[in-house]
Amino acid sequence: MPPWIVSTTAAWQARIWLTEGNLDAAQQWIQERLLSLDDELQFAREAEHIVFARILVAQGDLQDAINLLERLTKKAEAGDRVTRQIEMLLVLALAQEAQGDTHKAMTALKRAITLAEPEGFIRIFVDEGPPMARLLYEAASRGIAPEYVSRLLTAFPVAEPEQAGPSETQTPEPDLIEPLSEREIEVLQLIAEGLTNREVASRLFLSLYTVKAHTHNIYGKLGVHNRTQAVGRARALGVLTST
Repeated sequence: MPPWIVSTTAAWQARIWLTEGNLDAAQQWIQERLLSLDDELQFAREAEHIVFARILVAQGDLQDAINLLERLTKKAEAGDRVTRQIEMLLVLALAQEAQGDTHKAMTALKRAITLAEPEGFIRIFVDEGPPMARLLYEAASRGIAPEYVSRLLTAFPVAEPEQAGPSETQTPEPDLIEPLSEREIEVLQLIAEGLTNREVASRLFLSLYTVKAHTHNIYGKLGVHNRTQAVGRARALGVLTST
């Protein structure tokens, strides 16, 4: 088989281990494939180096991952490999966010979105999971490509779906997922903890009417119909963290 096919196959095996949380196997794979930060970057091994960067992020070696990804991105840009560029930029954004630099993460994400939007890429974002949803939600709050970011966010699965009753009617998804306000997030957090509307009102020193209004707004912004769906989508988007 051509070397690039062998390399791509090896990269997918390592990514499976990474998804499973098997860092020992991933680390052994790095050694077996003789990967290092000083490698000369070649197209034939590009897929392996991207996974190498993912493993570095998972291990907490964030600056090494960022340096490698920046080199990879320049190489892919020079070769006009758009899909690879997008993937690299997404991983770079996640690494920068993990490092605590949201500004740089947004810059990388915006570059990825600019490349992805004309071709309508969706799956490449969703495959990055909840951390990417959280970054996209932050992008939405900053007004970055609002229509496209909304499409991306609605593609993420609801983490805790609820069976609809036979008489429940479904309404279309909203055209735009509008970011929740700080107060709405507070209300939603208490809902996630199992508090009733009356208990939420008491905890936050609000009227019951105000809490119901906030809840209605939360449902509309998240495109859901009940409490369970609201909590599930908020967790899938990274707005709430699972407890």
